Amino acid sequence: MAHGLAGGAADAVSARWPVPQIERYRTIWLSDMHLGSSGCQVNYLLDFLQHTESQYLYLVGDIIDGWRLKKDLYWPRSHGDVVQAVLHKARTGTAVAYIPGNRDESIRPFCGYVFGEVQVLEEAFHLTLAGKRLWIVHGDLFDSVMQHARWLACLGARLYSASLMLERCCNLGRRWLGLPYWPLSQYLKRQVKNVTHFSTSFEQAVADGTRQRGCDGIVCGHIHQPEIRDIDGVLYCNDGDWVESLSALVETLDGELKLVYWTALRGATTPASTRKARRFSL
Repeated sequence: MAHGLAGGAADAVSARWPVPQIERYRTIWLSDMHLGSSGCQVNYLLDFLQHTESQYLYLVGDIIDGWRLKKDLYWPRSHGDVVQAVLHKARTGTAVAYIPGNRDESIRPFCGYVFGEVQVLEEAFHLTLAGKRLWIVHGDLFDSVMQHARWLACLGARLYSASLMLERCCNLGRRWLGLPYWPLSQYLKRQVKNVTHFSTSFEQAVADGTRQRGCDGIVCGHIHQPEIRDIDGVLYCNDGDWVESLSALVETLDGELKLVYWTALRGATTPASTRKARRFSL
């Protein structure tokens, strides 16, 4: 007895439910998703999770935006879909580690526990195929503003949220004109000299801390500026974010580290704007 679908029927099913093209990596690092805030580019994030697989997945902090949730309980169904997508990966063989950041610092007391096959860790270490030992941490411990002037960080967060609102309006217009996504808020940050100076100081502090830990390199997030470069012999890797950059750091199956920018949707992801959100002012 023959099994399966005959050619015509199989083609019809394939046309209706296309099989996604999966990009496979040894390791994926993601940070700064900011789930629970309207700034999260959830359509692109879900599309990325649906079209990639890896042996290891590191969530490098600020996955959930606890600061925003304290003020405005905003949780669209699509944000829950992201959580379910990560849990599905953990259940089906991907080793998933969650390193909390400053926005999801309320999770830090649970470091050392495992939830739904996801390890929650204060920090992690990863050995690449090339033999590089990487220290994985969100990066807020190297942020002097976060450590010594939290009120200033909160003020900056408000201004940043305003720039993201402007960015969303800008990209709605660009999409209507058939133009690609453009990170306006990232462009504005680059024009501010003090922000550039802060980024340089942050990166140098991160490199110094990595050297003291005896590691070859570091993977962090926090400042929403994806980059891979050598800083005085230390491999500095920032995986970016899913608010502005739509980026991830990956280790290929051959052991190469590179940044991936997911600025174009590859599947039929339901737009977050069409899905009902639950919002309660606190």
